[in-house]
Amino acid sequence: MNKVLILFAHPRFEKSKTNSVLLAGADKIDGVTLHDLYEQYPDFNIDIDREKELLTRHDVIVWHFPFYMYGAPAMLKQWMDLVLEYNWAHGSRGNALKDKMVFNALTTGGARASYAANQLNRFTIREFLVPFEQTATLCKLIYLPPFVVHGTHLLSDQQLAMHATLYQRLLAQMVAGAFSVEDVCKYEYLNDWLAEFRG
Repeated sequence: MNKVLILFAHPRFEKSKTNSVLLAGADKIDGVTLHDLYEQYPDFNIDIDREKELLTRHDVIVWHFPFYMYGAPAMLKQWMDLVLEYNWAHGSRGNALKDKMVFNALTTGGARASYAANQLNRFTIREFLVPFEQTATLCKLIYLPPFVVHGTHLLSDQQLAMHATLYQRLLAQMVAGAFSVEDVCKYEYLNDWLAEFRG
């Protein structure tokens, strides 16, 4: 059984219907820890030792955030800059996170079709996430495809509930660990894998 740590960063969580629904009940799943960085560190004064201890105790890390202006909110960048220290998370002696799994969970107002060459956003979500993928590689983490909820402003309550169910199913699968990383990584999104996975 894996332990899953959701590192959630949203500067306006109280105004985010989508993320509120996605995360409702997530921390009730046995083996899942929800860690709201803006709530924990409103002054951005991150407790590095505490964060390292949390990472050490978990097997799967989720970088969950709204995809604002093609990147993560400032808090998550601050967290990465401070916590993922040289010779702890990376470097010749930095093996603390070796072989743990990590993926991004994103919400975005743009439709999936708009993230492509010759479209509004010009690049795919995966291309925008290359810095996260490289960070994971540097830290010897196993980087999985992202979980993405597109078109958040247009989702009906029923559609939103379906995304929330899918996300909770994903978290439960991550806890169970009953999947092949090689198979999962063949998909562009974890959403796509879940649509076919029947384990």
